[in-house]
Amino acid sequence: MSGLKLEQHRKIAILIFDEVEVLDFCGPFEVFSVTGQREGEGHFQVYTVSETGAAIRARNGLTVTPDYGLANCPQPDILVVPGGYGTRREMNNPVIIDWVRERAAEAELTLSVCTGSLLLGKAGLLDGLDATTHHDALDLLRRAAPGCRVRAESRFVDNGQIISSGGISAGIDMAFHVVARLLGEAQARETAAHMEYRWIPEPGVVYETAARD
Repeated sequence: MSGLKLEQHRKIAILIFDEVEVLDFCGPFEVFSVTGQREGEGHFQVYTVSETGAAIRARNGLTVTPDYGLANCPQPDILVVPGGYGTRREMNNPVIIDWVRERAAEAELTLSVCTGSLLLGKAGLLDGLDATTHHDALDLLRRAAPGCRVRAESRFVDNGQIISSGGISAGIDMAFHVVARLLGEAQARETAAHMEYRWIPEPGVVYETAARD
């Protein structure tokens, strides 16, 4: 399933905003950040970005200071859009939606976790594609992205460039899927073992043993 060249230090931007779900962004952040660290410097450069660069207040009161604002954020190879109650506001924020659309157009992959799919839907990125989200937000996704096919039964849905996942912990499984797709299943398993995470590949998904150049 690779088909993508192996590169060191792909840049991964994770969008954060007020009322973002903590594990939605911290789960993928941890997976990507620690991948390959036992072998050297790791394979990914992971950073967070908010609209203005100011600190945000995540769900349950966690304050997070991002690395960048939208205006000075480096173009990512991989864009991660997490969910949380804040997406109900941000899906109607043209500044955020335009930025997501523009960055996704140049990214190798764009990922959503939970209701982050609402932002992708509003940006028109899910038109004609299959997608999923948190089980409590399936109808919201249908309204936000009437041109997509909502797959309620899927933990994550890989369309090639666009990958969406279900709620919260499903984003971690999606992150491992991306690691396996880009770097091979052995790398994903090594990362999961380091994190003491019980990663089980989705049925029917076959990864190459190592990524090809």
